[in-house]
Amino acid sequence: MAVERIEVDVDLLAQEIGTLSPEELDALPFGAIQLDAEGTILTYNKAEERLSGRKADLVVGKNFFQEIAPCTRVKRFHGTFETGVQRRELNEVFDFLFRFPSGAREVRIRMIYSGVPKPAVWIFVTPIGS
Repeated sequence: MAVERIEVDVDLLAQEIGTLSPEELDALPFGAIQLDAEGTILTYNKAEERLSGRKADLVVGKNFFQEIAPCTRVKRFHGTFETGVQRRELNEVFDFLFRFPSGAREVRIRMIYSGVPKPAVWIFVTPIGS
């Protein structure tokens, strides 16, 4: 199974992701979800809308782990998030079987902590395979 590779300078992205305009976030070739420290969705880009089948206006303001993606309430995903929030440092990459409304799909998750312009965790989602 082929993995789509997107080269990302994570340090630069962590510094600048919060300064991107909504149009720039929507132009990213991968899903981008911004969460506050409690897991509330602050940003949900167009690529993630296409991947998940959910519109941003229906998910922004909701808790990602409880209301939108309860399949992520596992140690590997939610535990990584909580540890990153606590430490204010996070740069993790792992594969995950995501249960979208349209069906299960394997994705690569990259989670980073960003303090710009305010503390947040960004989740980047890239499909694995076709």
